Amino acid sequence: MKSSEGMRKYLLELSRQYPNRNAVSSEIINLNAILNLPKGTEHFISDIHGEHEAFSHIRRNASGVIRRKVEALFSKALTEEEISELSTLIYYPEEKLDELREREGELEGWYVPTLMRLIELCRLVGAKYTRSKVRKQLKRTSDGYDYIIDELLYNDKDGDYCANIYKSIVRTGSAERFIVAVCSAIKGLVIDHLHIVGDIFDRGARADIVLDELMRERSIDIQWGNHDVLWLGAAAGSRTCIATVLNNSITYKNLDVIEIGYGISLRPLSLFAAEVYRDTDVSIYLPKGNSGGDILRHDDELLIAGMHKAISVIQFKLEGQTILRNPGFNMEDRLLLDKIDFQGGTVNIGGVDYKLRDSDFPTVDPDAPYKLTEGEQEVMAYLKNAFMRSEKLQRHAAFLYEKGESYTVFNRNLLFHGCIPLGEDGEFLALDAAGGRRGKELMDYADRLARQGYFSKDGSPERQRGKDFLWFLWCGKDSPLCARKRIATFERLLIEDSSTWEEPRNAYYRSWGDKAIAEKILREFGLSGARCHIINGHIPVNKGEEPIKGGGKLIVIDGGFCRAFHQKTGIGGYTLIYNADGMRISAHEPFEGKENAVKNNRDILSDTVIFEQLSDKIRIRETDFGGVIRDKIADLMILLKEYEEGGIKESQK
Repeated sequence: MKSSEGMRKYLLELSRQYPNRNAVSSEIINLNAILNLPKGTEHFISDIHGEHEAFSHIRRNASGVIRRKVEALFSKALTEEEISELSTLIYYPEEKLDELREREGELEGWYVPTLMRLIELCRLVGAKYTRSKVRKQLKRTSDGYDYIIDELLYNDKDGDYCANIYKSIVRTGSAERFIVAVCSAIKGLVIDHLHIVGDIFDRGARADIVLDELMRERSIDIQWGNHDVLWLGAAAGSRTCIATVLNNSITYKNLDVIEIGYGISLRPLSLFAAEVYRDTDVSIYLPKGNSGGDILRHDDELLIAGMHKAISVIQFKLEGQTILRNPGFNMEDRLLLDKIDFQGGTVNIGGVDYKLRDSDFPTVDPDAPYKLTEGEQEVMAYLKNAFMRSEKLQRHAAFLYEKGESYTVFNRNLLFHGCIPLGEDGEFLALDAAGGRRGKELMDYADRLARQGYFSKDGSPERQRGKDFLWFLWCGKDSPLCARKRIATFERLLIEDSSTWEEPRNAYYRSWGDKAIAEKILREFGLSGARCHIINGHIPVNKGEEPIKGGGKLIVIDGGFCRAFHQKTGIGGYTLIYNADGMRISAHEPFEGKENAVKNNRDILSDTVIFEQLSDKIRIRETDFGGVIRDKIADLMILLKEYEEGGIKESQK
């Protein structure tokens, strides 16, 4: 509540924008009209994991929304094949035009009917917005053609007027550029706001390309996943996070994002590995999986295996240092280098000796197992400098901090990636790592510490604490972003006995089918009543499982974008659409590639379930933005009264 003096200063400032009664009245009328428009369409995507082609396609087709709009308009006028071709043109206009030109040759007679259909579709997807908002979007995406597109969308003149515009577009050789502009406008208007519910990085080939696309979005928020905060820690200069990022990237043959995407040379690491491990069997460190990056020769794989061993040992040492610095993390069970019997080739875990697949660690001093050698120190000093000086990585980190947070409350939905940690009794779990905080207070603390690790003064205790906490969020015991009791990286790599590989989940996942638990979590974040949901990523929904849990109050949208999960999940990802009519969740087939999509008009097939259909459309007045508008109307009404009573002088300018 503003003081009377503060309110007057605010009203005087507001009067600069609205200098007289006419200006105020006009804006009040405009804002009231906006309140009665249908809410914009929200698009929710989670766990992209660097799969840039699949992500780009889902974003371009708006999880099937564009195809449904095309069918709604043209199902009686066009064949199924023509609908598919028009949809593909909207998704990939430049590429489809090239393909059509190569296949058909002359397109002169095709331009005008295609442009007319695109304008009709653009008019449909823009109908829920004010003309002013559509104009702003056209200006952003239409490459100088915004005025002409606006004329075609909103003209009330005779048919000859528009026909002459179309003829002029073709006659001046602008048809293809104009088609691209209208397709961009359609894609920009069909989705009003994009939510990314965590895990942009790791496994897939090019997370940097995904982030480049996200930075072009008009309206977006991001909820950090554990893989994202790991990269934020690396960008902040955490050696522990850097070593882990490299270990993950090497494990999944995913070096393109490091070397090509972010321009970080791994030559010092490869030279170090070649020298230290040249006479060592590195077969268990061979990379696995297929990120979609380059296929490696056997010699390349052996070199990378040596690098994998080198960075794994460095990672285990640095993790040990981090755990010893932070006893509140309660992760002493992860201190395993000092439990190795190098002569016997075993490691003792929980009182049991397990045979190691490899115990030849020339850089590990049994008397000081967590101390880096001089060579390891030099490698990590170089890598820390390279990560902190990568202009593109730092730009992406700044964007993730600007648009991202540990959770988001948006239009009565609670979005987070991992979990709200719970104890076995279903109560919110207090974490020693966060000073005993739990529930919403824990999530707010995690957000604050994650920023402290990047923005505090380099070399300060605050920055070190924040960097360590970023690593904790990545893999710590009951971390809200990781949501596991432990990460068994050491065991999975070095112990044959798979009984040691288990990574138990937080009790949250044994409770998320309980509607009462979901409602309790929502209340913790100030949400209750109808149309409130938890929207969750992180844990793939396996074959036979349902993504809608907690009596319809909790929706899981990690269906497995990552190729590594496709066999387990049977699909290529879940996404969610929330528009004025309700919510629909789509299960997508694995993407077969951009080339196939363009050439054969192959879309991602989706099985869509409408699980919350509303009888009345949701209007903007019922959204968060509607609340902002109502507050502004209230202020403008006070300003109008001041003008009428002479409390503030009007200006006619």
